[in-house]
Amino acid sequence: MNWLRKIFQFREQTQGDVAKPFLDHLEDLRWTVVKMAASLGVAMMAAFFFVKDITAVVRRPLEQIQGNEPLITLGVTDAFMISLQLAFYAGIVLSFPFLLYFLAEFVLPALTTKERRILLPSIGAGFVLFGAGAVISYYYVLPTTLSWFNAYAKGLGMDPRWVARDYFGFVTHLTIACGLLCELPVGVLGLAALRLVTFPMLSKTRPYAITAILVLVAVISPTPDPFTFVGLAVPVVAIYEICIWIVWFMDRRRAREEAGEIRNLD
Repeated sequence: MNWLRKIFQFREQTQGDVAKPFLDHLEDLRWTVVKMAASLGVAMMAAFFFVKDITAVVRRPLEQIQGNEPLITLGVTDAFMISLQLAFYAGIVLSFPFLLYFLAEFVLPALTTKERRILLPSIGAGFVLFGAGAVISYYYVLPTTLSWFNAYAKGLGMDPRWVARDYFGFVTHLTIACGLLCELPVGVLGLAALRLVTFPMLSKTRPYAITAILVLVAVISPTPDPFTFVGLAVPVVAIYEICIWIVWFMDRRRAREEAGEIRNLD
């Protein structure tokens, strides 16, 4: 519960002198979870009506490698459970802007007009970046990874006829992971706007952050091909470096504004 108390302490700071009991914070958190769950549920139900089309889209990279060979199902309920899984992940993509908004609404309950003008474009940018990551995964990372695993299995004299549950799980997890990696700018700049991170802090922790990024890229791209790894790692590291210097600019502008306010008071 310590992490909850830290979040609630931050909420108190955003509300000035207004203090709320701990149980009231929990009530706000409960309604936030309810709204997020409702948004995800509605998006998931909408996606379920198009699950055949979603299945065809997810199967397309495999068909380019193995042809129209059907996937294998081992359980009686596998097809239905896979449909629910695909609808769930499609629901996450569709409801992503609403999930971000409700989360921001809970953490920052007393936004100024200026902050609200920044928040909505940030949520839109986050959605666009998430979609860009998913598209990169679908058209670049996924075909390369599937081709390598298919060729590796054939090189060992095996017949790579994959189980449907494993294939769809692999594709959805890889796509979501790439989408979240592309959220890096929104996360870093959002923390900087809240003054939770600064340029000196980011500059000092740069080696650790780059190491973490490389590990994440290695996890979501499980292929020993160095060209694929470098092709993913370099853009993400470059984006992080750009974010650091944007935070430097934000810190300098904030310092100038605060210095101007002090001169005006004098």
